[in-house]
Amino acid sequence: MRVSTPPTLLVVVDTEEEFDWFAPFDRKSTSVEHMRDVGLFQSICDDAGVRPLYAVDYPIATQDTSARPLREIHASGRCEIGAHLHPWVTPPLDEEVNARNSYPGNLPRDLEKRKLETLLAAIERHLGVRPRSYKSGRYGFGPNTASILVELGIEIDLSPLPAFDLSADGGPDWSRASPEPRRLAPRLLSIPATSAFVGFARGAGPSLHRIASSPPFSWIGAPGILSHAHALDRLMLSPEGFLPAHHRRLTRSLLDRGVNVFSFTLHSSSLRPGCTPYVRSEVERDKFLDACRRYFEFFLRDLGGVSRTPSEFAKTFAP
Repeated sequence: MRVSTPPTLLVVVDTEEEFDWFAPFDRKSTSVEHMRDVGLFQSICDDAGVRPLYAVDYPIATQDTSARPLREIHASGRCEIGAHLHPWVTPPLDEEVNARNSYPGNLPRDLEKRKLETLLAAIERHLGVRPRSYKSGRYGFGPNTASILVELGIEIDLSPLPAFDLSADGGPDWSRASPEPRRLAPRLLSIPATSAFVGFARGAGPSLHRIASSPPFSWIGAPGILSHAHALDRLMLSPEGFLPAHHRRLTRSLLDRGVNVFSFTLHSSSLRPGCTPYVRSEVERDKFLDACRRYFEFFLRDLGGVSRTPSEFAKTFAP
């Protein structure tokens, strides 16, 4: 059943350093050269009347190449600034660098808090704003994260990734998480990335997808067979690995289920060819940016939706 109020669109950019997504995590990988291209994406947002949230990590906040354009965009009122914690490049650098520790919520409580304090102070010092929104690096929200956020005055968490299980290398299992916002505490609102199972078998989505993606069924391409039969797809509202047709299908499926808040997400490093697996050439970047443009047009014009920043939405949220 469709809701009567216009759907709301949030745009969240994981604004982070460049690194090899297929190599071990490296404290020395802190280049932010791709941020010279952030204007390409911001201009699409400006044309659509969208104010994105740039969730900024430590290398982005502390280097002028990346901090300067963000300061300018924020000063003109065209974006919001949040925090994004990559533990392996955020002081204090006390933990072993490995996959499990790349999820902030796996760190000891004191270390997770001290890293977040360092990040917030760096953003305030270099960008002139104290963030009220937070997104865990690698969606790595842990058992202590909510209480830490409340202590540090963070009011919005953007970490959940519904329908995805990241436990294979120590991350959280979000496969059964709801795509809808909810209160984690009286002053802490959780707004997930928009991702979900769609298809006539979506009710069995987590278990069915897990079985289909594991041997021996993965050897015969079971996920593709389920998708072709319109039985099950796991889709995400992102231009990274998903096409405009996926975005529209996911949105309409969730609208039919009564979901009314949509979070469109991407990584800043996808704005320069070669920095992520999703954009390897100028042609792929053109398609990437066009997918953003087309979705904003679809959501705001065809669906009659409205665009909000996370903090704007939080002020209107009533559980």
